[in-house]
Amino acid sequence: MSSYTSISSDKLSRLIGTARAPTLIDVRIDEDFAADPRLIPGAMRRSHRDVQDWAPRLTGQSVVVVCQKGLKLSEGTAAWLRQSGVAAESLEGGHLAWTESQKPAVPADKVPKRDGRGRTVWVTRERPKIDRIACPWLIRRFVDPAAVFLFVKSSEVEAVADRFEATPFDIENVFWSHRGELCTFDVMVREFGLSTPPLERLATMVRAADTARLDLSPEAPGLLAASLGLSRMFDDDLEQLNAGMLLYDALYRWCRDATGETHNWPAGKAKP
Repeated sequence: MSSYTSISSDKLSRLIGTARAPTLIDVRIDEDFAADPRLIPGAMRRSHRDVQDWAPRLTGQSVVVVCQKGLKLSEGTAAWLRQSGVAAESLEGGHLAWTESQKPAVPADKVPKRDGRGRTVWVTRERPKIDRIACPWLIRRFVDPAAVFLFVKSSEVEAVADRFEATPFDIENVFWSHRGELCTFDVMVREFGLSTPPLERLATMVRAADTARLDLSPEAPGLLAASLGLSRMFDDDLEQLNAGMLLYDALYRWCRDATGETHNWPAGKAKP
């Protein structure tokens, strides 16, 4: 039974992937992490020994602390955060409970190197339409909530990636890109260990809209129309990304929670 200072894996899993997800801090010791070098989606590793140093950076955030079994390390770290004014809970049963319930976990070696502020930095082509909005949404909701995205001229993506230590995506001849019939979003879902039914369904929608195979998904024409409409509404790529985040939040929640729901008007009757 959950206490006021802990959260269950099931409850946390309902928050991950949404705009209301808490900040996740993994404080497992190196030995435990080496035994399973994966992270709960969106989590960042920190040492419990340094909590006094990094606690101030979490002011105003809702935090869940994860250790191996949900015992002393997460309990103590969460308690320290609370006395520092941070709303913090520990994950019941820890990382073991999460993985034993077969919930998705992200291989840590697939997460790009973080910058001095702890953020992953990504770069792609300017004027995004579908894949280049969907992928940032996936990264911010399931990999790194603080991720930074740079949109530049197509010809400069690789050079910018090199000079600014950013990870290129959705261009030819890089790791994070199309593979055969798969689009970049598909690749990220699979490489990041996020192949859940809702995300697989969303991936099919993105692939269908992004590769002009609208027959793959009945929702794809609507996604294509909304994506092209957003691209005409915003000259600033980052403003378009912010608007697109809400679009993909809605699509994900439909894929996860509402695919069986129908709407009739008036209630119980078909329109004449």
